[in-house]
Parts: sequence; C-alpha cells; structure tokens
Amino acid sequence: MKRPKLKKASKRMTCHKRYKIQKKIREHHRKLRKEAKKRGHKKRRKDPGVPNSAPFKEALLREAEIRKQRLEELKQQQKLDRQKEQEKKRKLGTNPGVEPSNLELVKEELGQCKAKNKAKSGKQNPKKLYCQELKKVIETSNVVLEVLDARDPLGCRCPQVEEAIVQGGQKKLILVLNKSDLVPKENLENWLNYLKKELPTVVFRASTNLKAKEKIIKVRKKAAPFKSEACVGKEGLWKLLEGFQETWGKAIRVGVIGFPNVGKSSIINSLKQDQICNVGVSMGLTRSMQVVPLDKQITIIDSPGFIVSPLNSATALALRSPASIEVIKPVEAASAILSQADARQVVLKFTVPDFKNSLEFFTSLAQRRGLHQKGGSPNVEGAAKLLWSEWTGASLAYYCHPPTSWTPSSHFNEGIMTDMKWGFNLEELEKNNAHTIQAIKGPRLASSILFWSSGLTNGIIEEKDIPEELPKQKKRKQEEGEDCRDIDSNQENADEETDEKSSDMSPAEEAWEVLPEEFQADEQSAQSYVLDKITEEEDDAYDFSTDYV
Repeated sequence: MKRPKLKKASKRMTCHKRYKIQKKIREHHRKLRKEAKKRGHKKRRKDPGVPNSAPFKEALLREAEIRKQRLEELKQQQKLDRQKEQEKKRKLGTNPGVEPSNLELVKEELGQCKAKNKAKSGKQNPKKLYCQELKKVIETSNVVLEVLDARDPLGCRCPQVEEAIVQGGQKKLILVLNKSDLVPKENLENWLNYLKKELPTVVFRASTNLKAKEKIIKVRKKAAPFKSEACVGKEGLWKLLEGFQETWGKAIRVGVIGFPNVGKSSIINSLKQDQICNVGVSMGLTRSMQVVPLDKQITIIDSPGFIVSPLNSATALALRSPASIEVIKPVEAASAILSQADARQVVLKFTVPDFKNSLEFFTSLAQRRGLHQKGGSPNVEGAAKLLWSEWTGASLAYYCHPPTSWTPSSHFNEGIMTDMKWGFNLEELEKNNAHTIQAIKGPRLASSILFWSSGLTNGIIEEKDIPEELPKQKKRKQEEGEDCRDIDSNQENADEETDEKSSDMSPAEEAWEVLPEEFQADEQSAQSYVLDKITEEEDDAYDFSTDYV
C-alpha cells in the first residue's frame, strides 16, 4: 500500500505472507527434483581413475599423458596455421600486386637469417659471455662494490677479480656485507673489524618486500614515493658514495659484483627504492650488465655473478656455483655442505635425531618433512636439494668465525690499501655501521649454526680458462636442440612418428630400451630405474622459495 507523501510503496509484508511464499518455493523445487528423477537426469560421476591394483598403472598413465600432449600440440599447430593464412590474406588485401610466391620466398629468406643468427649465438658458451660482461663492468666503473654474504664473507671473496680491479688502476674497491640479519651481532662486529683493516666495509641488509609495498601503495592510492622500511644500511652506503663523488669532482660509475645469490640486484633495488633489476630465488638470474642511474652524479651497474673455478673444494662449488646441483649429484653437494657444519646445531635446527653420516641425516630429514617416493620410501635426493636450497638462500641462519690473526691478501700491500681508502670518510662510515648493527635484529647465537669456511673462492676471468663442457652435457644439449628444430620445422612428421612408436611400444618398453649398460644386467635395479624415470617430474616438483636473490 502506497502511503501519502512517499514516492515509493513499502516492500514490507506480514510474516504470514512471507512464510507462505517461502513454502510455495520449497514445494516448487521439490516438484522439479521429482520430475528430474523420473526423466533419469543424474549427476555425472567423477572418473575414479586407474586403480592401484591394476598392472602397468604407470605405463597407462604415461600413455594418457602422451596422448594429451599430442592433442595440445596439434591444436597449437592448427592455431598457427590459421594465423599464417590470415596474415597472407591481409597482405594480399593491402598489396594486391604482390604474388603469393614472392611472399613465401621473402619469408623463407627471413627465416634462414634468423636461424643463422641463432646458430651463431648458440655456438658461444654462455660462461664466456658472463666473463665479457664482467670485464665491461670493471673497466667502466670508478668504484666497485664487492657484495659478500655475511654468513661466509671470506668464501664470497674472489682473489682473481680483486687482483684485476687493482691492476685496472685508479679504481676503488668497497666490501658490502649483505644478509647481515642472518648472523649474530657479535659475529658481525668481528667480521667488520677484520675486513675494514684491508678495505672500506659497509654493513647492509637489502629490502625483500618491494612488491608487497608497491601493492599497498596502489590500493591506498598514495602519490608519495616508495619507502623501504626493511632496508638497513642504505644511508651509510649512499653517504660514502656521495662523499667520494665530491672529492672525485665529477660523475662516478659504481659497479656491483659478486658471486651468484649474494644479493647484488637486491642492493641496487634498495638504493633505487624500486623494483628495477630482476631478482629471484634461483642463482644466475642476471646474465648481462644493466645500467641504473641513481641520480645525476652517480650511476650504478649490475653484473652477472662470478664463474667459479672447478678446482675449488666441493663445498665452495655447492655454495657458489648455480650449476653445481646439476653437475654434482644433489646428495654429494649437500653432504659437502653438511660436513663443514656443526652436527649438534644442525640436529637442533632441523629437529632430527642424531646421525652418523649424511645419508642417515637426509633420510630422517625426508621423513620429518614428509618427502616420500612411491612405495613410502624416503626421498633422499629431495631432502638433499632442500638442504642445499636453504643453505644457498636466505632462510637459514649460520655463521663463520673470522681468522684469529689478520694477514693481508697476496694481491694487496700497504700502498694499495691506503690508495683504496683515499677519498672516503671512514669516521662517518664507522658511525653509520654502528647504527646499522644496532638497527638489525639478528638471530641468537644458540639458534644459529656454526659453519667452517673453506676460505677464498677462486674464480675465472679469462675466457681461455673456462673449461669445455663435458661430452655428456654436449650430447644432451645437441639432442635438445635437434628436437626443438624438428618440432618447429616438421611438426606433422614428428606426430606421425610418435603415433607409430606409441602404437608399437608402450612407454615402459621405451624406457626399458634406453637403459644404461650398468642396469641392463640386473633386472631388479632396471625396474627401479624405469619407475624413477617415469616419476621424475613428480620428484622434482618441490619448490623451496626464499626471499633473497
């Protein structure tokens, strides 16, 4: 009922009327359900899948995956063909005088040129490119920041690179102790006192929450610039560079160098207060030099990581080389790291029972973290990869003691050390470092793991010193390249061949044919090898994420 002096009628109703409407609706729904039952329309049952008791279950699942991949590839190929036809029609519509045969010839020529360029770039070893980029950064820089992991500062120093900087002439070298929040404060102070005798040293903690802060700013719609609350030590490094620029009298270029995963790109992002350089969990993300202007007078240059010499110890290779986990077996690399750590503190940190050897530790760690293979056996390799990823990342707190007696490096003398310290305000740097150490919330000594450093890590600068790839790695890369070319150039033939092979042989038989010679004699070990090959993707599905580069 419309009341006077009101534009709209009230939607209120009595409870009796409302309950009556609800009852009618329920009855109507019940009636629809009965009719649907009579018609026989039932919900589709979910596919239960292949039961565990079925024979050759893994082979059947693998065949289903191959069939699904073939269908996806076929759809992609059809989509590409449609796009090519549409491009031809568009070009013929815009240029009616051009014949289709000429267009095809032009496309073929362009494709050949691209293939030649790819072949030229593929022939060169990527490690040689890293050496070239590192040399460019050292040559163009006036000041070089060598980033060290505060958990093992001595192991992050490369004598070959430092010697090249000294020989370059009129270049300043500064040590930056990054990840300083992962070591106890007493240990950090001891390392600072040890390193500053040789070179100017800055305590730093790079920010790791740039993305989260940017999202918050976007939601709140603030026009103010980004403020890195998590970064500590930025003011000390900034004042040190500004003071040197004033004494130098002209604009300076600052190169950032170091081993992989020490936080080079994170330091640049913290100084710039923006996500400019690419950072991530995996090692070796930066593959070329990147120039970032901080202001009108200071320009900073990012560089790829040092290439570790294969003559180093197994522990140094496992910690500093991104390819060590691929070249060396994960269990061997993680065992080398474990042998340098205090066993009692490792047991307390990972909450595992006492162990006699590394294999026993990885077995108990896999059981503790729920890493199991098919059949319930503990995944030892998965546990080894977990330890390796935590040790090279920024989630584990461990520390090394500095040497008891200080001795300068072989490539430094008193004259070089005084030259390196010239132009810097060292008194102000000490005050800023003391303020930074107070601001950092480091872990307690009891919750950290004592680690024995293997000393300086040798690196490779000259391209001629880079060892050639092993024949197994070369064959693998060639096979991968050939497979890619075959798929791109002749997709239909590849599909036909796979159809014939799949019809003749099951995936289990294919895996059996590619068995190594050492497994062909023993039938039981061969069966386990085939099962491991089939479930390889499932075992490698663990993602151990950390904050730092």
